[in-house]
Amino acid sequence: MTTDARLRILCLETTCDETAAAVITDSLEVLGSVVASQDSLHEKFGGVVPEIASRAHLENILPVIDETIRRSGITLNELDAIAVANMPGLAGSLLVGLVAAKTLALALQKPLIAVNHLQAHIYACKVAFKEEIFPCVGLIVSGGHTSLYRCESAIDFTFLGGTIDDAAGETFDKVAAMLGLPYPGGPSIQRAATGGNPKAFAFPRSLLHEERLAFSFSGLKTAVRYHLFGQGKVLFADAPAERTLTESEIADVAASFQEAAVDCLVGKSVQALLRTGLTTLCVGGGVAANARFRQKMEAASQDKGFRLFIAPLALCTDNAVMGAIAIERYRAGLFEPLDLDVAPGLLR
Repeated sequence: MTTDARLRILCLETTCDETAAAVITDSLEVLGSVVASQDSLHEKFGGVVPEIASRAHLENILPVIDETIRRSGITLNELDAIAVANMPGLAGSLLVGLVAAKTLALALQKPLIAVNHLQAHIYACKVAFKEEIFPCVGLIVSGGHTSLYRCESAIDFTFLGGTIDDAAGETFDKVAAMLGLPYPGGPSIQRAATGGNPKAFAFPRSLLHEERLAFSFSGLKTAVRYHLFGQGKVLFADAPAERTLTESEIADVAASFQEAAVDCLVGKSVQALLRTGLTTLCVGGGVAANARFRQKMEAASQDKGFRLFIAPLALCTDNAVMGAIAIERYRAGLFEPLDLDVAPGLLR
């Protein structure tokens, strides 16, 4: 333990295409945080390329850790534990973070703590608002995940339901590509939708009125494609070049698509609250940065009378600050052996 009795944990995050590190105390104070983005590397491909991502992590991980420690104003020896997100994510990306964490844990003789990336997205709400958020319903909505959890505590999550096909963020990326908008799709769709009519096109809200707690965005994506290019025509990759769209058309399609996606996310979250009887909803993930989503979720919160916590913009996209959930695991004595492995798939 450090001399001032504060617990200090170095958290590493390399689940997808951000290389991030942060030093967090047991009072949820962020001593230092660094995120190295790879957006410019993946932009021309319209999505994350796993091999490129893992190679970039290899280049970035040591400089990111070094800069994080420098900003924190402490030394490596003053750390009390090393935490790393080892699930879920891209296998190659996860391995870079895990090997770095194991090496530090062994060299410094510090405990190793495993972090579930999805659970950490929910915990970002506690870090940001410094309030007790548990028990709650947790919604993770990102490029790779759209999932609902019953969260009894920071270490007790039960899967309620998730997407049966595309994740919400992935759908934003693909629709943006159809409209000829730049990657990443979420911010591009939001910007384009600003001047559009969200009622211009009646795109589907799949599963919205079904009882099961599940999402489906494949049909929405296909409906946008059929509207733009007709049924059974052109390969997806060629779609943007097949038709010239006016700014007004792009705005209306973007706004109508965004409205449909947001309606599904808000509707199913409310349904999960009613199903579980819980009165707090916590939201994390990149899509949670969408302004229309936040607006409609706030309105639902006021209308239905539930507490709502949405991670601030800086903590929506992947970061290591949300790895502060490791504090809870440290207190519970949940440490890992050095043969800890990655778990790329979605564990429920």
